[in-house]
Amino acid sequence: MNENNKAQLSGVTTIIVLGASGDLAKKKTYPALFGLYRNNFLPEGTRIIGYSRSKLSDEGFYERISGYMKTPTEEIKVLLSKFLKLCTYVSGQYDVDEDYQRLNKAIEDIENVNNSKEKNRVFYMALPPSVFVPVARGLKNNVYSKNGINRLIVEKPFGMDLDSSRKLGKALAPLWKEEETYRIDHYLGKEMVKNLLIIRFSNVIFGAIWNRQSISNVQITFKEKIGTGGRGGYFDEFGIIRDVMQNHILQILSIVAMERPVSLSSEDVRDEKVRVLRCIPPVKLQDVLLGQYTKSEDGTNPGYLDDDTVPPESNCPTFAAATLFINNDRWEGVPFILKCGKALNEPKTEIRVQFQDVPGNVFKNASRNELVIRVQPNEAVYMKMTNKLPGLSMDTVISELDLTYHRRFSDLVIPDAYESLILDVLKGDHSNFVRDDELDAAWKIFTPILHQIEEEKIKPQPYTFGSRGPPGIDEFVAKYGFKRSTQEYNWPAQPATPRANKL
Repeated sequence: MNENNKAQLSGVTTIIVLGASGDLAKKKTYPALFGLYRNNFLPEGTRIIGYSRSKLSDEGFYERISGYMKTPTEEIKVLLSKFLKLCTYVSGQYDVDEDYQRLNKAIEDIENVNNSKEKNRVFYMALPPSVFVPVARGLKNNVYSKNGINRLIVEKPFGMDLDSSRKLGKALAPLWKEEETYRIDHYLGKEMVKNLLIIRFSNVIFGAIWNRQSISNVQITFKEKIGTGGRGGYFDEFGIIRDVMQNHILQILSIVAMERPVSLSSEDVRDEKVRVLRCIPPVKLQDVLLGQYTKSEDGTNPGYLDDDTVPPESNCPTFAAATLFINNDRWEGVPFILKCGKALNEPKTEIRVQFQDVPGNVFKNASRNELVIRVQPNEAVYMKMTNKLPGLSMDTVISELDLTYHRRFSDLVIPDAYESLILDVLKGDHSNFVRDDELDAAWKIFTPILHQIEEEKIKPQPYTFGSRGPPGIDEFVAKYGFKRSTQEYNWPAQPATPRANKL
């Protein structure tokens, strides 16, 4: 283990998971904590307390959270049993001081066993936004450590638009300082998203071409193969723009487009992200394409409106494409095409940087160069380039300079995004968390179009479950200068054809 990665909190540390019986906690939070535990990344003596409204015994709680723990070997099963001994559970309401005081007593009982003067507490709110403020208030008034470090992790969504986000911020600000608050966007913990800074600023080959003179357009794509799966009623409150585009995809864009930070300190990195977001004007309706999925061709997968929890006439988009422009010297005129959707043909998140045509190119069929960063699945970085097809002709073929992670780093395990981000919280590193002014800048870009879509009841285009999206998606991206290759290309394997060997 790299000791630099171990959390450096001194004293005793207690992690309190609010909403511990919910889906997010059992599917993401506890498995991430277990991953940190078995890799020895948690501070020594760390204990974990779950808190939620469900009345559960410790044994019932253990059974609930164990179902999502990966235990492929007997050794890991033994570690899981040891991990569960560090976990306890307290039930209580989210707006009752007496319940928080019982939680505080349970924490103090654990802290007193360790007999440490420094008593650090990390609060993870795996909760719906409707209870963010009462829980933040209950924790501050009743459970806040007076003799150690306190940190509060807040899950998205951070509001529904600019006004609601600001109201939430104003309600939390008197209770928790900005330096104590960690707004978590799990995409910032993805291995390839964290790699973006290194790709951009540690390789001289990209420095001279990362601008409007060399780059034609940038696409950032987020595709899910699944639909809403019976949770359409919840999704209908937000829609795909709020759920994915305004946070996950925009966060990726900010790292792709930001200027070099003065240092890698969290505030210097976040300063540059905010600076580039402030250069993006609000999205216009003419630069947006909306879609909503219908049932699959074979009828096995229902459409969005077939979900009983969805209002029968809902115009909620399950697919959105939007083109943003950055009004600064580096990016003026370069379209950033953001695409995201559910019930599509494949699960995929990637960044595709398409470069300009070669001026005066004598090879007329040559395709544009593209740098592709595959965030998930099959993490990879590859550059699409034109190469001579082996043989006696001068035919060209699209090939690639390929760094596919599962081949190059076959012995390494890529950590889960939540593991990475919780470790950052324990280390006090804010670099991969959303700052208040960054959140404000992001909402300014999308709030006007969100209101226009809802007020004008703009109807999304239907698309079939399992397709690539609405029928107009190819024309949409072509409108902003994206050129599809006329040559057949498959990543990562590109088979040679015998035609080059014919005289």
